Amino acid sequence: MKVLLINGSPHKDGCTNRALNEVMETLEQNGIKSELVWIGTDAIHGCIACGGCADTKKCVFNDVANVISEKMAECDGLIVGSPVYYSSPNGSLLSLLDRVFGICPYLTHKPAAAVVSARRAGTSATIDAINKYFTIRQMPVVSSTYWNMVHGSKKDDVEEDAEGLQTMRNLAQNMAWLLKCIKAGEDAGISAPTAQTGKKTSFIR
Repeated sequence: MKVLLINGSPHKDGCTNRALNEVMETLEQNGIKSELVWIGTDAIHGCIACGGCADTKKCVFNDVANVISEKMAECDGLIVGSPVYYSSPNGSLLSLLDRVFGICPYLTHKPAAAVVSARRAGTSATIDAINKYFTIRQMPVVSSTYWNMVHGSKKDDVEEDAEGLQTMRNLAQNMAWLLKCIKAGEDAGISAPTAQTGKKTSFIR
């Protein structure tokens, strides 16, 4: 089993990365493989709703979104990390998520979690924004013993956030436990539910 972690910060080795590394270390201790992907600092185009991905499952903008979509298809669990910008995730990350959640068809029932970092506030609103991507795709949201956040202006500050790092470790343990429970259920012949489809209601008539 493997968890993909996305570092949605423009700072490769900053606060968000420190939190995600705490998660990775605990996942490994629980027998779960992990891979950390950084979105980089290049411009990430937003979705233009062209529909080009409907058949190809690839975005017409051939950038990191297609790379991450392929990695998401191969993983068993997903953790998305972001710094807080104006009480919201990093804009580049939001553009990426808008596109990869449209491209990748293999996300249903994969456990997922958001991890955020901030100097002070806006963390819970940022978590809510990221969680909405998971819940529209039937992905179980993994929780911890507090909201999944760390605080600090730089990586060294996060080292002082003992509760934040503890929250990351507990998140990783819960992710590992849920992945093992899902695997045990599959081995016992318990299949994931099949969602009903076909009904769409328009509010303007």
